[in-house]
Amino acid sequence: MTWDWGIAGDAFPVMLEAFLKVTLVVTAVGSLSAALLGLLWAVGQRELPGPASKLLSWVLGIIRMTPIPLQLLFVYAIFSDAGGFRSFESIDGQTKAMILGIIVFGVHYSTYMAESYRAGIDSIAKGQWEAATALSLPMTRTWRAVIFPQAVRATLPSLGNWAIAMFKDTPFLLAISVTEMVTEAKAIGGAQFSYIEAFTIAGLIFLAASYPTAILMRTLEKKLAY
Repeated sequence: MTWDWGIAGDAFPVMLEAFLKVTLVVTAVGSLSAALLGLLWAVGQRELPGPASKLLSWVLGIIRMTPIPLQLLFVYAIFSDAGGFRSFESIDGQTKAMILGIIVFGVHYSTYMAESYRAGIDSIAKGQWEAATALSLPMTRTWRAVIFPQAVRATLPSLGNWAIAMFKDTPFLLAISVTEMVTEAKAIGGAQFSYIEAFTIAGLIFLAASYPTAILMRTLEKKLAY
Protein backbone atom coordinates (compact mmCIF):
# COMPACT_ATOMS: atom_id res chain seq x y z
CA MET A 1 0.00 0.00 0.00
CA THR A 2 1.23 3.50 -0.83
CA TRP A 3 0.10 6.85 0.47
CA ASP A 4 -1.70 9.05 -2.06
CA TRP A 5 -1.59 12.74 -1.16
CA GLY A 6 -4.25 13.49 -3.75
CA ILE A 7 -6.76 11.20 -2.06
CA ALA A 8 -5.78 12.57 1.35
CA GLY A 9 -6.21 16.15 0.16
CA ASP A 10 -9.67 15.42 -1.24
CA ALA A 11 -10.74 13.43 1.84
CA PHE A 12 -9.65 15.86 4.54
CA PRO A 13 -12.21 18.69 4.01
CA VAL A 14 -15.07 16.20 3.64
CA MET A 15 -14.12 14.39 6.84
CA LEU A 16 -13.48 17.59 8.75
CA GLU A 17 -16.98 18.76 7.82
CA ALA A 18 -18.44 15.46 9.05
CA PHE A 19 -16.48 15.86 12.27
CA LEU A 20 -17.69 19.40 12.91
CA LYS A 21 -21.32 18.84 11.90
CA VAL A 22 -21.90 15.41 13.42
CA THR A 23 -19.16 13.99 15.66
CA LEU A 24 -18.49 17.22 17.56
CA VAL A 25 -22.17 18.17 17.87
CA VAL A 26 -23.19 14.73 19.17
CA THR A 27 -20.33 14.75 21.67
CA ALA A 28 -20.94 18.29 22.94
CA VAL A 29 -24.73 18.08 23.27
CA GLY A 30 -24.63 14.47 24.46
CA SER A 31 -22.03 15.25 27.14
CA LEU A 32 -23.99 18.21 28.46
CA SER A 33 -27.18 16.13 28.55
CA ALA A 34 -25.37 13.26 30.26
CA ALA A 35 -23.86 15.56 32.90
CA LEU A 36 -27.24 17.06 33.80
CA LEU A 37 -29.10 13.75 33.76
CA GLY A 38 -26.33 12.03 35.70
CA LEU A 39 -26.62 14.60 38.46
CA LEU A 40 -30.37 14.10 38.54
CA TRP A 41 -29.97 10.30 38.79
CA ALA A 42 -27.37 10.59 41.56
CA VAL A 43 -29.56 12.86 43.66
CA GLY A 44 -32.60 10.67 42.97
CA GLN A 45 -30.81 7.54 44.13
CA ARG A 46 -30.04 9.25 47.43
CA GLU A 47 -33.22 11.21 48.08
CA LEU A 48 -36.03 9.03 46.64
CA PRO A 49 -37.84 6.59 48.93
CA GLY A 50 -36.29 3.12 49.17
CA PRO A 51 -38.34 1.26 46.52
CA ALA A 52 -38.14 4.14 44.01
CA SER A 53 -34.40 4.49 44.58
CA LYS A 54 -33.85 0.77 44.02
CA LEU A 55 -35.98 0.84 40.87
CA LEU A 56 -33.99 3.79 39.52
CA SER A 57 -30.69 2.00 40.28
CA TRP A 58 -31.99 -1.13 38.54
CA VAL A 59 -32.98 0.80 35.40
CA LEU A 60 -29.67 2.66 35.30
CA GLY A 61 -27.82 -0.62 35.67
CA ILE A 62 -29.63 -2.11 32.68
CA ILE A 63 -28.81 0.91 30.54
CA ARG A 64 -25.19 0.89 31.67
CA MET A 65 -24.69 -2.83 31.00
CA THR A 66 -26.16 -2.98 27.48
CA PRO A 67 -24.11 -1.90 24.44
CA ILE A 68 -24.70 1.42 22.71
CA PRO A 69 -25.27 -0.09 19.22
CA LEU A 70 -28.12 -2.20 20.62
CA GLN A 71 -29.65 0.81 22.35
CA LEU A 72 -29.37 2.90 19.19
CA LEU A 73 -31.10 0.25 17.10
CA PHE A 74 -33.75 -0.38 19.79
CA VAL A 75 -34.69 3.30 20.16
CA TYR A 76 -34.57 3.86 16.39
CA ALA A 77 -36.88 0.89 15.80
CA ILE A 78 -39.35 2.00 18.46
CA PHE A 79 -39.41 5.56 17.15
CA SER A 80 -39.88 4.37 13.56
CA ASP A 81 -42.59 1.83 14.36
CA ALA A 82 -44.47 4.35 16.50
CA GLY A 83 -44.52 6.82 13.63
CA GLY A 84 -42.35 9.28 15.50
CA PHE A 85 -40.51 10.36 12.39
CA ARG A 86 -43.75 11.61 10.84
CA SER A 87 -43.90 14.23 13.57
CA PHE A 88 -40.75 15.83 12.13
CA GLU A 89 -41.43 15.75 8.42
CA SER A 90 -39.62 19.04 7.87
CA ILE A 91 -36.36 17.55 9.19
CA ASP A 92 -34.20 15.36 6.96
CA GLY A 93 -33.54 11.73 7.87
CA GLN A 94 -29.90 12.29 8.83
CA THR A 95 -30.82 14.99 11.34
CA LYS A 96 -33.66 12.91 12.82
CA ALA A 97 -31.33 9.96 13.34
CA MET A 98 -28.65 12.23 14.79
CA ILE A 99 -31.13 13.66 17.32
CA LEU A 100 -32.01 10.12 18.41
CA GLY A 101 -28.30 9.37 18.64
CA ILE A 102 -27.74 12.36 20.92
CA ILE A 103 -30.59 11.20 23.16
CA VAL A 104 -29.24 7.64 23.37
CA PHE A 105 -25.66 8.76 24.00
CA GLY A 106 -26.81 11.28 26.60
CA VAL A 107 -28.91 8.76 28.51
CA HIS A 108 -26.32 5.97 28.23
CA TYR A 109 -23.42 8.04 29.51
CA SER A 110 -25.56 9.71 32.17
CA THR A 111 -25.61 6.35 33.95
CA TYR A 112 -21.81 6.38 34.18
CA MET A 113 -21.70 10.03 35.20
CA ALA A 114 -24.30 9.28 37.88
CA GLU A 115 -21.84 6.83 39.42
CA SER A 116 -19.13 9.49 39.33
CA TYR A 117 -21.43 11.98 41.03
CA ARG A 118 -22.46 9.36 43.58
CA ALA A 119 -18.82 8.70 44.45
CA GLY A 120 -18.24 12.44 44.83
CA ILE A 121 -21.30 12.84 47.05
CA ASP A 122 -20.32 9.84 49.19
CA SER A 123 -16.84 11.31 49.66
CA ILE A 124 -18.24 14.34 51.49
CA ALA A 125 -17.71 14.02 55.22
CA LYS A 126 -20.73 13.02 57.28
CA GLY A 127 -20.07 16.02 59.52
CA GLN A 128 -20.98 18.40 56.70
CA TRP A 129 -24.44 16.86 56.41
CA GLU A 130 -24.83 17.03 60.19
CA ALA A 131 -23.70 20.66 60.24
CA ALA A 132 -26.26 21.58 57.58
CA THR A 133 -28.96 19.84 59.62
CA ALA A 134 -27.84 21.60 62.80
CA LEU A 135 -28.10 24.95 61.02
CA SER A 136 -31.64 24.01 59.87
CA LEU A 137 -30.70 24.55 56.24
CA PRO A 138 -33.42 23.53 53.78
CA MET A 139 -32.52 20.42 51.80
CA THR A 140 -32.41 22.38 48.54
CA ARG A 141 -29.92 24.85 50.00
CA THR A 142 -27.88 22.04 51.56
CA TRP A 143 -27.48 20.48 48.13
CA ARG A 144 -26.89 23.78 46.34
CA ALA A 145 -24.51 25.46 48.77
CA VAL A 146 -22.78 22.58 50.55
CA ILE A 147 -22.94 19.32 48.60
CA PHE A 148 -22.94 20.27 44.91
CA PRO A 149 -19.82 22.50 44.96
CA GLN A 150 -17.74 19.80 46.62
CA ALA A 151 -19.19 16.88 44.66
CA VAL A 152 -18.71 18.59 41.30
CA ARG A 153 -15.17 19.55 42.23
CA ALA A 154 -14.39 15.92 43.03
CA THR A 155 -16.07 14.49 39.92
CA LEU A 156 -15.29 17.02 37.18
CA PRO A 157 -12.15 15.22 35.89
CA SER A 158 -14.09 11.94 35.77
CA LEU A 159 -16.92 13.60 33.84
CA GLY A 160 -14.39 14.86 31.32
CA ASN A 161 -13.07 11.34 30.82
CA TRP A 162 -16.60 10.07 30.14
CA ALA A 163 -17.05 12.85 27.56
CA ILE A 164 -13.87 11.67 25.81
CA ALA A 165 -15.19 8.10 25.88
CA MET A 166 -18.44 9.29 24.27
CA PHE A 167 -16.44 11.11 21.61
CA LYS A 168 -14.64 7.89 20.68
CA ASP A 169 -17.93 5.95 20.58
CA THR A 170 -19.59 8.21 18.00
CA PRO A 171 -18.75 5.81 15.10
CA PHE A 172 -21.51 3.58 16.54
CA LEU A 173 -23.94 6.07 14.98
CA LEU A 174 -23.42 4.07 11.80
CA ALA A 175 -25.93 1.59 13.30
CA ILE A 176 -28.74 4.10 12.62
CA SER A 177 -27.31 5.38 9.32
CA VAL A 178 -25.80 8.61 10.64
CA THR A 179 -22.90 9.61 8.41
CA GLU A 180 -20.29 10.70 10.93
CA MET A 181 -16.56 11.00 10.30
CA VAL A 182 -15.57 7.31 10.34
CA THR A 183 -18.52 6.39 8.12
CA GLU A 184 -17.42 9.11 5.72
CA ALA A 185 -13.89 7.71 5.80
CA LYS A 186 -15.19 4.25 4.88
CA ALA A 187 -17.22 5.68 2.00
CA ILE A 188 -14.25 7.65 0.67
CA GLY A 189 -11.98 4.62 0.94
CA GLY A 190 -14.48 2.48 -0.96
CA ALA A 191 -14.87 5.06 -3.70
CA GLN A 192 -11.11 5.48 -4.13
CA PHE A 193 -10.22 1.80 -3.59
CA SER A 194 -7.78 2.94 -0.91
CA TYR A 195 -8.70 3.14 2.76
CA ILE A 196 -5.39 4.02 4.38
CA GLU A 197 -5.57 7.77 3.70
CA ALA A 198 -9.12 8.27 4.92
CA PHE A 199 -8.76 6.14 8.06
CA THR A 200 -5.42 7.75 8.90
CA ILE A 201 -6.97 11.21 8.65
CA ALA A 202 -9.89 10.07 10.82
CA GLY A 203 -7.47 8.79 13.46
CA LEU A 204 -5.48 12.02 13.39
CA ILE A 205 -8.62 14.14 13.79
CA PHE A 206 -9.73 12.00 16.73
CA LEU A 207 -6.27 12.33 18.26
CA ALA A 208 -6.09 16.09 17.65
CA ALA A 209 -9.44 16.57 19.40
CA SER A 210 -9.14 14.10 22.28
CA TYR A 211 -5.47 14.35 23.31
CA PRO A 212 -5.55 18.05 24.33
CA THR A 213 -8.80 17.38 26.19
CA ALA A 214 -7.18 14.49 28.06
CA ILE A 215 -4.25 16.72 29.04
CA LEU A 216 -6.69 19.41 30.20
CA MET A 217 -8.54 16.84 32.34
CA ARG A 218 -5.30 15.68 33.97
CA THR A 219 -4.28 19.27 34.67
CA LEU A 220 -7.70 20.03 36.09
CA GLU A 221 -7.56 16.93 38.26
CA LYS A 222 -4.27 18.10 39.79
CA LYS A 223 -5.56 21.62 40.39
CA LEU A 224 -8.77 20.38 42.01
CA ALA A 225 -7.06 17.76 44.16
CA TYR A 226 -7.64 18.24 47.85
